[in-house]
Amino acid sequence: MEQAVPWSRLLEALSPHYYPDSRGKRGRPPIPLKRILRMYFVQQWYALADEALEDAIYDSQALRDFVGIDLSVESVPDATTLLKFRHLLEKQALTQVIFEQINSHLTERGMLMREGAIVDATIIAAPPSTKNRAKARDPEMHQAKIGNEWHFGMKAHIGTDADSGLVHSLTGTAANVADITESEHLLHGDETEAYADAGYTGVAKRQEFQGSDVVWHVAEKRGKLKKMEEAHARL
Repeated sequence: MEQAVPWSRLLEALSPHYYPDSRGKRGRPPIPLKRILRMYFVQQWYALADEALEDAIYDSQALRDFVGIDLSVESVPDATTLLKFRHLLEKQALTQVIFEQINSHLTERGMLMREGAIVDATIIAAPPSTKNRAKARDPEMHQAKIGNEWHFGMKAHIGTDADSGLVHSLTGTAANVADITESEHLLHGDETEAYADAGYTGVAKRQEFQGSDVVWHVAEKRGKLKKMEEAHARL
């Protein structure tokens, strides 16, 4: 990760937004941006809750070395500190800045080949219960049926480099939004080929891809494959 993440570029891009009014003032200084940023990345990589991340850093010497914490000198920043940092990133749309900086860095190093892309979507679950302060579900979430099961939450639509598997495009919608509707946002524009599952059937015929040079490779639907197998068995 020291090689793949452009830490210095990220620090330069984020520092103007990270407590700019605290410089020169008395009181407890904020956690160094380099440290809190590395904590944020560890949280994303391992899908940890704020409290779980705090515990993991206390438990792991490797994580402490990566983040830059010496327990003989200082304690691990608490979960509330990380929560405030994530809110700062969200409020000022800095997660997009991070995403773009990393993709630019990987492209410059030749780690994103850019000739081919794989697009897909996945459900991110949200609490379906109404037993909360608002007495209601999150209005931005929705339910969707996948196979024979219902899921409530949002959907992440993802575009990755076909060669390296690195993510280059990402959008988020409610869970009931069809995969194919976000396909135009998952290509960076330099692909010659795109690969997708059966949820993208007919994507090449959509208006936004008319005149495009991208060749789509879309998997057949399971029902059609089953019929083909049965027909072959009868022969």
